[in-house]
Amino acid sequence: MLAIIALIPGFLSAWIGLTRGPHAAFLMVYLPTMLLLPEYYRWMAPGLPDPTFGQSAAIGTAVAFFTRGMPGYRFDPMDLLVFGFALTASISEYRASGYSDAQNLMFNMLTWVVLPYIFAKSLVEPAGNRVRFAKTLVVCLFIISVVSVYEFRFGTTPWRMILDPFFPGQARWVTTFRWGFARVAGPYGHAILAGIVLVVGYRIQRWLEWSGAWEPKPRFARWLPISQGRLITLGILAGVLMTMVRGPWIAAILAALLVMIGRSRQRTAAIAVVVGLLVFVGVPGVIWFLDYVSVGRHGAETVAQESAAYRWELLTKYSEIAGEKIWFGWGLNDWPKVPGMPSIDNYYLLLLLMHGLIAVLTLLAIMLIMLIRLIAHGMRQPLSEPRGSSLAFTLAGIYLAIFFSIATVYLGLQAVPLLFLITGWSVGYLNSGVEGIGGESSVAPEQKPPYRFSRIMA
Repeated sequence: MLAIIALIPGFLSAWIGLTRGPHAAFLMVYLPTMLLLPEYYRWMAPGLPDPTFGQSAAIGTAVAFFTRGMPGYRFDPMDLLVFGFALTASISEYRASGYSDAQNLMFNMLTWVVLPYIFAKSLVEPAGNRVRFAKTLVVCLFIISVVSVYEFRFGTTPWRMILDPFFPGQARWVTTFRWGFARVAGPYGHAILAGIVLVVGYRIQRWLEWSGAWEPKPRFARWLPISQGRLITLGILAGVLMTMVRGPWIAAILAALLVMIGRSRQRTAAIAVVVGLLVFVGVPGVIWFLDYVSVGRHGAETVAQESAAYRWELLTKYSEIAGEKIWFGWGLNDWPKVPGMPSIDNYYLLLLLMHGLIAVLTLLAIMLIMLIRLIAHGMRQPLSEPRGSSLAFTLAGIYLAIFFSIATVYLGLQAVPLLFLITGWSVGYLNSGVEGIGGESSVAPEQKPPYRFSRIMA
């Protein structure tokens, strides 16, 4: 019964949403809950979906959002792809397992995909909450980075130490080690997921810092020798480094190259430089990689080479299995396991096995369309001042980072709703016509009535 505490954020978000509006519920409850509390703990409800902390907050926020008439929502063609992705995965699981086993996956699609997308698209840009949303996100991730120093030092995460007694037997994630150090996972289950989430936060924080969104010094610590923005940047960067995940690190470098185009006064020359680097470094790198992994796991000389060879073998070993049920996949857990290869360290391959080609193509379409739209939008805009304050290139860099990362690692838990929060925010941004960090959009946030009740006397 202790696990019922997972419902607390749901009741809190519903109460704040109904009294102060869904914008407040989204920014004050849902977003911090989703980022700060683990998604691997659930309240097991017999016959019902089993909500996590973040999912209960999403439902509570949704109650307020739909009760108040969906403020800020406007249809966009991207809605069809996002809803289609959630529907395809749900149909796949229903076909494989039936409703009673599929209901949790369907609930995940609703609360991790559909609702975060709708919230971010409707409650951020249309209400002029761009900076507040970005700051809330990066402050939460700064807190994660600071607290995770304990895990880096002692090899155990404080989140499990505190919450395991409330959810006995549920936490199957363990701290992994590399180069003699604990790989920080925070509340995200595994270091690879923490790496993805923190790289996203780092890119958003760099945009805030370059844009001058932070006060020079924190109000509570005027004595600090560095600026508030730089402190948060360094803190999140430390979090990224403590995860020690190679895939997201490489993805972060690629994202930085893309953002460099947006910062350059000579964008055409910057594009030429980036493309040149990709050609002259990337092509030899691909040739080297193919030679590197061709030795197989048994011929690998280092742990890193064995890991790379394993990922390459996954593609060959599982391609025939995926082809047997190509359109809708085998379901969440029913795909046949190749002996000795239980872990699928490529989310595109895993998604193909679980939910089929339609789901993979839909997810790819979401990311590639948004990446192209954002780059095209950024190229049409004049150079942002201060340099680096182009939100278009920042968001495009985030998509590139996620796109590359999940080709080498898993996408799950908070990384899923974060991807769709970014998608909703990006759609709202492209539709807003507002650049930089200043200015309100044309749609005002919902106003609270001056009195809670009104009485008409005749």
